[in-house]
Amino acid sequence: MKVLVIGSGGREHALAWKISKSSQVSSVFVAPGNGGTEIEEAINNVDISSNDIEALIKFALSQKIDLTIVGPEDPLVEGITDKFQESGLLCFGPSKDAARLEGSKEYMKDFLIRHNIPTAGYKTFTNSDEAIEHVYRQDYPIVIKADGLAAGKGVTVALSQAQAIEAINQSLNSKAFGEAGSKIVVEEFLEGEEASFIVLTDGDTVIPFASSQDHKARDDGDLGPNTGGMGAYSPAPVVTQSIHEKILKQVIYPTIEGLKAEGSNYCGFLYAGIMVDSDENIKVLEFNCRFGDPETQPIMMRLKSDLADLCFKACRQELSDEILDWDDRKALGVVMASGGYPFEYEKGNVIKDLNKESEDLKIFHAGTIYEDHQIKSNGGRVLCVTALGQSVSLAQEKAYDAISDIKWKDCFYRNDIGYRAVKREKN
Repeated sequence: MKVLVIGSGGREHALAWKISKSSQVSSVFVAPGNGGTEIEEAINNVDISSNDIEALIKFALSQKIDLTIVGPEDPLVEGITDKFQESGLLCFGPSKDAARLEGSKEYMKDFLIRHNIPTAGYKTFTNSDEAIEHVYRQDYPIVIKADGLAAGKGVTVALSQAQAIEAINQSLNSKAFGEAGSKIVVEEFLEGEEASFIVLTDGDTVIPFASSQDHKARDDGDLGPNTGGMGAYSPAPVVTQSIHEKILKQVIYPTIEGLKAEGSNYCGFLYAGIMVDSDENIKVLEFNCRFGDPETQPIMMRLKSDLADLCFKACRQELSDEILDWDDRKALGVVMASGGYPFEYEKGNVIKDLNKESEDLKIFHAGTIYEDHQIKSNGGRVLCVTALGQSVSLAQEKAYDAISDIKWKDCFYRNDIGYRAVKREKN
C-alpha cells in the first residue's frame, strides 16, 4: 500500500513515522513534510503545499496512492476529502460539511445545543459594541474565541473586563485573526481539568485512542499567551474509566449520530477537548476534525496497532469494533519553540545535537527544514521531544534529559510538561 500524508508539522511526522512501520505499507509520502520527515529513511517528502488540493490529487493519481491521510484542519475545511473522493481516491478525513465542527465555533456550539451535548453557555457576535455591552454584564474569567481557524491562537481567557474588551477589539476591529476573527464566540469559563479525547471513526464504528493532556499556555504554570500546544502526555489520569465511558456516551456517540441525522457522515479522526470538573461532570470545550498536535506524538509512541490498516478500513466503511493495542508505558512530549513564539520569531537557525534518539525516545520535527546537510528552524513550534517511561515522571525525566543537549539560537520550552500527572504520582 502506498500512503500519502498531507501536512508539515509534528503531527504529520508522527503519523508518517507510525504508518511507515506497517507491514502493509510499501511507500510513505508526506506533502510537504519537514526536515524530520526528509531525513527519515522510510519516508519521502513531496514539494506540494497542503492547501494545493489540485496538485495533491494529481500527485496521488500519478503515483497510484492507495490511501491519503490529511493532517491539518485547513484542507479539510476546504473540502479536500470530497475532492479526492470525486477523483476516485481514498482519503481519510471528514467531508467539508462535517469539518465545520472545527471550521466554525458558532456552528459547533449550535450543533452541541441541538443534540443535547454538554457545553459552556455562549453568545456569538460580529459587532464589537454589542460584544462589549455583553461582557459588561458577565462574571470573570470569561472566554473570547475567534469563530474560524486561527491555528490555536484565537482564544483568550479574559481575567478582567479590560482584557475581554481588548480581545474583542483585537479580533473584530484590529482583524488580528483576519477573516477567522470577523465573528467571535463569548463563552462561559469552565473550571476543572482539561483532557484530549480522540477517536477514529468511519461514521458508524468508533474506536477511541488513549487519552492525553495538552498544555496550551506558553509559559510554566499555564501562564502566558495561548499557543498551538507546548507539550502533551498520554494517558491523562483525569480520564478514569468512568470518565472515558461518560465521554463516549454523552459526547462522541451523540456527535456521530447527530452528524448522520443531519446528512453528514463523518469518517476520520475526531478530537474532543473536554473539561472535567471536580464532580466528574464533563463539558465540550472544542472539536477538532483531525488529530491533535502535540497529542499525536505521545499517542503514536504508545500505539502498537497498525494505524494505516485502521484508516484504510475506515475509508472503505469496513471498520469493525476492535481494541487497540497499547504500550503500557506512559509517553510525554515537550515542544521546543523559537524565541518569540507565538508572535514573531526567527527562522533558519541551525539546530545542534539531534542524535539522542532510541527505542523509547523520538524527536518529532514540526517547524524544521533540511538544508545544506543541516536541520534548521523553520517555524514557531520546532521540535517535540517525546519519551516513553514506566511513569509520567520517568518519561518526563527522559525527555528533559534529551532536551538539555539540543540547542539553537533563542530556543525555549516549558519546564513543567506533565506536572499534573507527576503530582498525582507523587501523591
